[in-house]
Amino acid sequence: MGDDSSRRQVKTQAGPPGLRLWQVFFLALLLVGPVVALIRLDAFGEPLLVVATVFGITLVAFVAQWIDKRRAEAEHWRVPEKALHLLELLGGWPGAFLAQRIFRHKTAKLSYQFVFWLIVAAYEYAAVDFLLGWKIAAHARRLLGF
Repeated sequence: MGDDSSRRQVKTQAGPPGLRLWQVFFLALLLVGPVVALIRLDAFGEPLLVVATVFGITLVAFVAQWIDKRRAEAEHWRVPEKALHLLELLGGWPGAFLAQRIFRHKTAKLSYQFVFWLIVAAYEYAAVDFLLGWKIAAHARRLLGF
């Protein structure tokens, strides 16, 4: 908060867009489970293919966020949120995370952030449960009678 010329409290602008060190560490922490799971999965015996695919989707999600930000500033047609979320769901959530912080885009929209963090949580859950041999899912199935 700051003061205006009448000494009333007013909101001050947030800091400049950009990635902060703690956000890099937070992303690195979020990536531990999924990366270890990908290494263990070694899909089709082609880990480089898996890494390239994930990196490609992450890059596309990053660029889509950047395009949406630029179009919002220019008041042009926007990238639909469903498309942004689909890219995140396909594995591009790390790129979306970076773009949101670097460009300060979609960070204040609670409905968007809710879905984004649900997607991240789903990836975290899937990675941990895979690494545990699907024990959480098996326990849930037993509890639900499946």
